[in-house]
Amino acid sequence: MLPNFSPRDATAAWKAGWETKVQAPFARFRQTFEGGDLMLPGGAPILLKARAKRSLLEPGLDPSLGRIGSLEVRLATTKSEIRRAQRLRFRVFYEEMSAVPTGMAALKRRDIDAYDAVCDHLLVIDHAATEAKPFRKARPKVVGTYRLLRQERAEAHFGFYSSGEYDLAPLLERHPGKRFLELGRSCVLKPYRTKRTVELLWHGIWTYVLHHRIDAMLGCASLEGTDPDRLALPLSFLHHHARAPEAWRARALPERYVAMDRLAKEAVDPKAALTALPPLMKGYLRVGATFGDGAVVDRQFGTTDVLVVLPVSAISARYIGHFGAGADRHAA
Repeated sequence: MLPNFSPRDATAAWKAGWETKVQAPFARFRQTFEGGDLMLPGGAPILLKARAKRSLLEPGLDPSLGRIGSLEVRLATTKSEIRRAQRLRFRVFYEEMSAVPTGMAALKRRDIDAYDAVCDHLLVIDHAATEAKPFRKARPKVVGTYRLLRQERAEAHFGFYSSGEYDLAPLLERHPGKRFLELGRSCVLKPYRTKRTVELLWHGIWTYVLHHRIDAMLGCASLEGTDPDRLALPLSFLHHHARAPEAWRARALPERYVAMDRLAKEAVDPKAALTALPPLMKGYLRVGATFGDGAVVDRQFGTTDVLVVLPVSAISARYIGHFGAGADRHAA
């Protein structure tokens, strides 16, 4: 049998519980504050300060690196901005292309790995396009990104990301004292894959290179697909016409090595091969980059990778002039 418990009694009991269990502890907590600081019984005051967002960048370089119209190239300064770059990468690599996400990437809908925490992240932002979420102010849209890893940061943590595919040790040993920068995880939203966006990305990279006194850039670039025979034309073109000189060459790891000279040199139509290359790779060629020995199939990302090597001294003079010796052509 249920006890005779009226609504009025229930209300009184709830009110008594609220006052005892919630209001009273909060009242005691408020009494410990003196002048905005927390004073624990018998202890020194704990100063309470407003939590400020800590910039992820080292001091000395303005995060805004350049602008063309509504597009700005800048460095990420907060973890929130890095997450936005990761979401863009997920959208391009996993939703548009054929990469297979890990459990964490699939859950968070972001392309994530341990290198994100030790790299700088270059962003292209469109101020004329905004993205909004519930209960959050609309923000300009992130439409492109690049991940930048300086040699000193790589050596202090996991090494270069590319070392998982290429033996970089001999290359680095041949150039003691040179400062290397790894470029990686590059992607641009499809509507923005234009000369203007690529030019802005390169302007940002060049500004970064000048600031950090970089001597050479390297990184993996990707051809879509995992069947090297289907990619015989572009791979053979890179091998015969754009192979790195011995001093700047690195070879794919033995267990991952895929021969690039799948066609004889005379069988390669350079014009057709250039057409088959993705815009980013053609951009590397234009500024003076050369390519390593051997390709690597990356089944997770559904790509065949090649190693790009670009000494700053090899960059075509016309492009040095285009970006400006002081990297001020598109200054923000």
